[in-house]
Amino acid sequence: MSLFNGVINISGVSFLMLSIMVIIAFGYLLGRITIKGVSLGTAGVFIIALLYGALFYDNLTNALKTAEITSSGLKIVENVGLVFFVTSVGFIAGPKFFKNLKKNFKSYILLGVSVILAGGLTCVACYYIGKGSENNPKEFIAMLDGLLSGSLTTTPGFSAAKETVKNMYAGDPEMAAACEAAVTVGHGIAYLFGVVGVVLFVQLVPKFAKANMEEERKKLSSVDMGTVKTYTGKLIDIDPMGLGVFGLAAFIGLIIGNIRIPLTSNGLSGTCFSLTTTGGALIAALVFGHFSRIGKINIMPPKKTLENLRELGLMLFLIGAGVAGGANFVKYFKPIYFIYGAVMTIVPMIVGYIIAKYVLKLSLLNSLGSITGGMTSTPALGTLINVSGTEDVASAYAATYPIALLAVVLVSQFLIVIFG
Repeated sequence: MSLFNGVINISGVSFLMLSIMVIIAFGYLLGRITIKGVSLGTAGVFIIALLYGALFYDNLTNALKTAEITSSGLKIVENVGLVFFVTSVGFIAGPKFFKNLKKNFKSYILLGVSVILAGGLTCVACYYIGKGSENNPKEFIAMLDGLLSGSLTTTPGFSAAKETVKNMYAGDPEMAAACEAAVTVGHGIAYLFGVVGVVLFVQLVPKFAKANMEEERKKLSSVDMGTVKTYTGKLIDIDPMGLGVFGLAAFIGLIIGNIRIPLTSNGLSGTCFSLTTTGGALIAALVFGHFSRIGKINIMPPKKTLENLRELGLMLFLIGAGVAGGANFVKYFKPIYFIYGAVMTIVPMIVGYIIAKYVLKLSLLNSLGSITGGMTSTPALGTLINVSGTEDVASAYAATYPIALLAVVLVSQFLIVIFG
């Protein structure tokens, strides 16, 4: 792309880097705007990324030569950010995670499953409400399944839905292609509110509840902290900033996340469950954070390093997902589909909060942390950490997330099989 009559010529990767920097600058400016105590925070980056994708995706594609390169480049940015964020969260939550999990294990299972089931049942309700106005019920349920995965911002659910329609309609390639496209479109339409809705939810609930954050932090600390034992001897650091052990944990996590467990009779060629990049990196970092050392070798990065990488990771993840999502959102947007997706985001959160507060009797921050995990919402966790003023909420997120991950994969498949 030429600027100022050709004096400045920016193309290829340079244009991608320029795009990222512009989104960062304006995204944080937008996130800083506060209305009655509520702000988008880092999610402002996501809004600007969506707008950028809607307005300039073609320019980016032209600069990078092909749409495939553009898509791959954005996916790299998104995945690098995701690894940085969840690995940081795992390290932060690790020292308190297993104690908290042992005490509240049944609650996290119930909450994670309840949130996903509420989303699935809402999806079924939307199907019965809208099927009379749709020409092809099979494409419609595929669209709704995509809306469900987008409303929960879950890549595994999205992948499971696509794989299921592909296998289910293997004898009808045209139908299979149409349904796969419907899943993709639905995911893109619902993703916007799926991110922003949960981010706003974790800010608004404490305000409506008139919560005293200092008291809520004490409640969370009394449940999660216990006595954390520290080593009094001198530890050996691999490097001063802890980047070496961070990279090692992420490396192990990526391997774990890519292990595929077949869920159908046709083995690895059929539908499989995996923890994905998110789950693998999270689990590996939780273990590293829990033990914190191997002998005299320190395997726990400094807190400041983790805080910086967490924010950097969240920012990159939102940019990668937002730019691509913005292009798809404008291309395929329909108001009724957006409404369906918004309802699939709102209902599970409300159901989850009611169960957490009135059935499980969890504290406010423990409830909200669990809901962000149940909604598989990475951006909302980042917001909740800032709103609550404590990173202890990451422990509840980390406990609920894997349960919700498995549940959403199964629910996505079930909906296609039953109604497709």
